[in-house]
Amino acid sequence: MTPDEYCQQRAAASGSSFYYSFLFLSAERRRAITALYAFCREVDDIADEVKDIGVARTKLAWWRTEVANLFAGHPQHPVTQALAPFVGAYRLDAARMNEIIDGMEMDLVYHRYPDFDSLKLYCHRAAGVVGQLSASIFGFSNPLTLEYAEALGLAFQLTNIIRDVGEDARRGRVYIPQDELARFGLSPEDVLARRLGEPFRQMMAFQAERAQTYYDLAYSKLAPEDRAGQRAGLIMAAIYRTLLEEIRRDRYEVLDKRIALTPLRKLWIAWKTWVKG
Repeated sequence: MTPDEYCQQRAAASGSSFYYSFLFLSAERRRAITALYAFCREVDDIADEVKDIGVARTKLAWWRTEVANLFAGHPQHPVTQALAPFVGAYRLDAARMNEIIDGMEMDLVYHRYPDFDSLKLYCHRAAGVVGQLSASIFGFSNPLTLEYAEALGLAFQLTNIIRDVGEDARRGRVYIPQDELARFGLSPEDVLARRLGEPFRQMMAFQAERAQTYYDLAYSKLAPEDRAGQRAGLIMAAIYRTLLEEIRRDRYEVLDKRIALTPLRKLWIAWKTWVKG
């Protein structure tokens, strides 16, 4: 199996909405973004699946070494080998890749967030910098587009948090800021016990409204001259906003089930968004 085939397999197996936006890119950019996505999956799976914190830290430290290997010109892992041809061409940088690892390390120790400022730092590391790296691969000329990519990454992560509240609770994690839970008369223990009621629905509506503001902020930052190049990101946004609307329509029934769009619907949204330009 070649490094590119390994990354393709990683991306396809995840079933992520991001995969559908890759389909419309040129072959070279598709290879690059698929490799970046595979990198994110590798480190994210460590945070989610490795139960021993010491082992998880060791594995993430190995990936920091491998990022250094990548930028030194001698990558060892199939993912970094697949990324290597694109480091210079798409202005990828080690600092942002290490920030993604920083976000995964936060998942090992932070299972509660006191307020949105602390959650926002996590979202930046886990998704904002991924948005910036993705924007570099898609291509841009106006520096303001990096601000668009950061805001879009935060919007995606906030949507993920809303979708995955129940799944995260089963892992002992509560990403909803504690001060905002308290504002609606809730506690982290209510989320962990998956108590669904009107206060929970109102609190989730508040979370969804904030995610929506980040989508709006992202669109306001996208430079017109870069819109065509960033269509893959706009496809992701269209799919994720549709998902957010589905969660809203389902009255935030996310504690005991996972709300998702079908692959066919994702493909339809992707095609419509690409054609619209």
